[in-house]
Amino acid sequence: MVSQSFANPAYYINRELSWLEFNARVLEEAADPTQPLLERLRFLCIFGTNLDEFFEIRVAGIKQQIENGNEDESLDGLTPSQVFERIHEKVRKLVDEAHRIWLEEIEPQLKKEGICISRVDELSKEEKLWAGRYFEEEVFPVLTPLAIDPSHPFPQLLNKSTNLIVSLRRPSIPHRASYAIVQMPRMLPRLVAILRSESEPYRFIFLQDLIAHFLGSLFPGDEVTRVDGFRITRNSDLYIDDEEAENLLRTVEEELRKRNRGNAVRLEIQADCPVSIENILLEALRLAPVDVYRLKGPLNFLHLEPLVHHEAFSHLRDRPWNPVVPKAVASATDLFELLRKKDLLLHHPYESFRVIVDFLWKAAEDPLVLGIKMTLYRTSGDSPLVQALIRAAELGKQVTALVEIKARFDEANNIQWARRMEEAGIHVVYGLLGLKTHCKMLQIIRKDPDRIRLYVHLGTGNYHPSTARIYEDISLLTTREDLTSEVARLFNTLTGLTRFHGIEKLLVAPFNMATRFRELIAQEAEWARQGKPARIIAKMNSLCDETLIVQLYEASCAGVKIDLIVRGICCLRPGIPHVSENIRVVSIVGRFLEHSRIFYFLHGGNPLVYAGSADWMPRNLYRRVEVVFPIEEPELKTRIEEEILASYLKDCGKARELRPDGSYQRLHPPPGEKPFQAQLYFRQLAREEQALIQKQENPDLSMVPLRKSPLAQPLLSQVSEISSSPSPLETPPQSF
Repeated sequence: MVSQSFANPAYYINRELSWLEFNARVLEEAADPTQPLLERLRFLCIFGTNLDEFFEIRVAGIKQQIENGNEDESLDGLTPSQVFERIHEKVRKLVDEAHRIWLEEIEPQLKKEGICISRVDELSKEEKLWAGRYFEEEVFPVLTPLAIDPSHPFPQLLNKSTNLIVSLRRPSIPHRASYAIVQMPRMLPRLVAILRSESEPYRFIFLQDLIAHFLGSLFPGDEVTRVDGFRITRNSDLYIDDEEAENLLRTVEEELRKRNRGNAVRLEIQADCPVSIENILLEALRLAPVDVYRLKGPLNFLHLEPLVHHEAFSHLRDRPWNPVVPKAVASATDLFELLRKKDLLLHHPYESFRVIVDFLWKAAEDPLVLGIKMTLYRTSGDSPLVQALIRAAELGKQVTALVEIKARFDEANNIQWARRMEEAGIHVVYGLLGLKTHCKMLQIIRKDPDRIRLYVHLGTGNYHPSTARIYEDISLLTTREDLTSEVARLFNTLTGLTRFHGIEKLLVAPFNMATRFRELIAQEAEWARQGKPARIIAKMNSLCDETLIVQLYEASCAGVKIDLIVRGICCLRPGIPHVSENIRVVSIVGRFLEHSRIFYFLHGGNPLVYAGSADWMPRNLYRRVEVVFPIEEPELKTRIEEEILASYLKDCGKARELRPDGSYQRLHPPPGEKPFQAQLYFRQLAREEQALIQKQENPDLSMVPLRKSPLAQPLLSQVSEISSSPSPLETPPQSF
């Protein structure tokens, strides 16, 4: 229940509109001329993919609310209909800007670099002959024309598929137009590379344009008068009633098959598509004109992604980043022995996730290891972690895997691995009724020479080696009995459905996490009322829990200085006089996806530091199993405070500050100073540590500086001099 004094809708930002502001910041990276060209294109692809998921889940949900007659106001005072209207207004501006960036900036610069996206009409005679042969041999055999007429209803087209609607004139009915649909085969590359000699530029054509040009051979005897491309986005949320699902695995599989056939929520068409064709599609898909987006460029930016990864264009990308192995690990002969002496903190992707992978493999092969327990929310298709679990089971170890088969868009992958693990003799558990298991925990039970000991990994990110190279996350490896014993009890709660009890150190949703966070915020407010220093720093992906926002407002009113580092959605509105004037919110969007959740409370001068898997959102606090863990070893706590959090708060290169009106402005350094980027600084620290290791191995190398904090003063006393006044070059486009 929101406190009456903070119930004013003007104090809150709409969740969906805040998310669109986040995607606008992604688009700003695509517009940034200081970025390498293909990095700009990569952000354009990310922008498009983000928007797809937004329509599949969030817009689909809002449309359902409207259809069900729900006109209740949310905390920000907007009804579903009003939100829907503002979403479309904002999205149209963003989409127009994205295509402007492509057509006016990125594509022309690609041409200057000898990379051309061409239409078939623009090819040379020899290239056209090659394209024709490619169509006949590789494409034509897998195309299926689908007629549209009274005896052939509009086909059920797949979600996010690219399609062509073909206008035909048939000799038998010359005065009436006929239509057919041709769907792009999913197994064929969307961007076709034209055969070239070494001296020629790289030339590519979209599969859609190739098919459209040679489409006449699919309709012998008919005249193709027009071909228009379009794309459909469907409702892709899964509808699963756990209490009614006798077999959760089978239910999820059935829902996955329905995902491609959900109700349409968006129609994308070419900018020059005739209104008559648009109306045919709208009627067939049961959509309204407001659901249509006319695009001046590609129907799907993701079709351009092969250029981002093309081996010939590495000079147009960021230098590859190779995560380093920390000195403590590199110099240790036995990681088990190292962890018996002290905790280990890893900051990914600057420090290698391979440490975790190798540790699990070592445990799988170690004859002293008796058992392994692990949660799996998302992992890669060829996961070495799952393979290690299978190997451990083959060697006779007791292995338990808690697999979340309802992890959105990874359900099929997780089902596949769950079945493989069951076949290998692993005890696979599918979590608690009605809750997604989102926590990241690994427990290794080992018979050491002195006693049986638990080795635990707790993390903020998924057990996914591929995304661990591009997602920023925190890992803690520990043998501290006060933590490992609680992890063991939590595993027993999740697998045995036992009562939640005896857990004091860990913050576990949906059991004690929300209550504990409220207590910690309230305690800082009390310190401030007593005239003592009080400080809260929280880094997360999203902030939209009403109760915690109100508590932050109350803490701000009490005088607590609050810094929030929120990458995506933020429903809290900072800078409101007498409400949130002590709250600052920044968002960092850069090369790596900021993914860690870190929470700092000054706590009367004895700081409490936590990290974990949960954002401050209702779903994380009340509808998922989440774990936030304390970081208590002084050296590691200092690193979180003075190196990691301090660097994010100093960032004025990739950081944007949330203004009271809900907009974001890029930060700039004080006059005469260079921009500071936290992500660049973390890479610098990792390289310095790598150099120290190399020097240790080769004393002849020159000395490199030791790791140090980027700030000259302790974290508590930092006063930001960063300017939020955007320069003309970096002013967000007016359409934002």
